[in-house]
Amino acid sequence: MPNWNEILNEIEATGSTHDVVRRRYLSALHELTGRNAIVYYSGWLQKPNLPGVDINDADKNGFMSVIYQLDRGKGLDLVLHTPGGDPAATESLVDYLHSMFTDIRAIVPQLAMSAGTMVACACREIIMGKHSSLGPIDPQIDGIPAHGILEEFCRAKKEIQKDPATVPLWQPIIAKYPPTLIGECEKAIAWCNEMTRDWLLRGMFNGSKEARSTVCDIVTELADHSVTKTHARHLSAEHCRNIGLKVVALEDDHELQKAVLALHHSCIHTLGSTSAFKLIENHNGIAFIQTARDVIVQ
Repeated sequence: MPNWNEILNEIEATGSTHDVVRRRYLSALHELTGRNAIVYYSGWLQKPNLPGVDINDADKNGFMSVIYQLDRGKGLDLVLHTPGGDPAATESLVDYLHSMFTDIRAIVPQLAMSAGTMVACACREIIMGKHSSLGPIDPQIDGIPAHGILEEFCRAKKEIQKDPATVPLWQPIIAKYPPTLIGECEKAIAWCNEMTRDWLLRGMFNGSKEARSTVCDIVTELADHSVTKTHARHLSAEHCRNIGLKVVALEDDHELQKAVLALHHSCIHTLGSTSAFKLIENHNGIAFIQTARDVIVQ
C-alpha cells in the first residue's frame, strides 16, 4: 500500500485535468509517428506582455529536462507555437537541439514567428496546415525593426546631401539615436541572416546541388524588411513553399492532421484556462511548465 508521500507524488505527477488531456494527445502523436514528440508552446496570445513568453535562456532548462532519457535515434517532432524572442537564446537552443538529434521536423499548427521561424528553418522540414503561419526574421531593436532604422538613416543622408536645408528636419530625429545604434542594427541583421543561412545549408538543404542560391533567396524573402513590409507579417504555408522552404502540407496526412490539431487545441486550452504561459513537454509526460507564479517540473 502506498504511503502518504507516495500518493502525493502520484497526484502531482498526474497533474490537472488539462495536463491529463494534453498528455494523452501528445502521447497519441508519438504513437502515430513512432518519433519523439516535444511541444514548445508560449501563451503570448492569452497573456500578452508577460515576461518570459518569448524565447529566452530559461527555456534551455526545460529542453534539458524533457530530452533527458529520450531515445534520440527516433528523431524529434518539435511542435512549435511561439512569438520568437532573443536571437542569442535562439542560437543556443538550436545548437543544443542539433547536438541531441540529427533528424528534427518542425510542426507548426498555428504560429511560429520571428525567431520561431528561425527554429523551424533549423529543421529538416516544416509541417504546416492551411491555417499555419511563419513570420519575417528581421531583428528588432527595442521593438523597432533594425532594417527600418537603417532605411531611415540612409534616407536622411540622401536628403541632406541633396538639400542641406533639410538638416533642421532630420536633426531632432537623428539626435534620438543612441551611440553605436547604426552599427548594432547592421550587426543584428547580419547575425540573424547568417544563423538562418547556416542552419538551412546544414539541415534542410544539405546535399542539394543548388543549396546556396536557394537558401540565399529564402533568407532574402524572410529577412528583408523592404520585402516583408512588417515584422508581424503572417506567411502562409503556400507562401513559404513558394519561396523555397521544404514545407509539407499537414492536410496530406489525415491521421497526422487530427493528432496535431487535437494536441494544439489541448495546449491552447491549457494556456487559456490556467496560469501556465510556457509549455515544454515530451510524449512521456515529462514537463517543464512556467506559470505566472512559478515553474513546475513534472
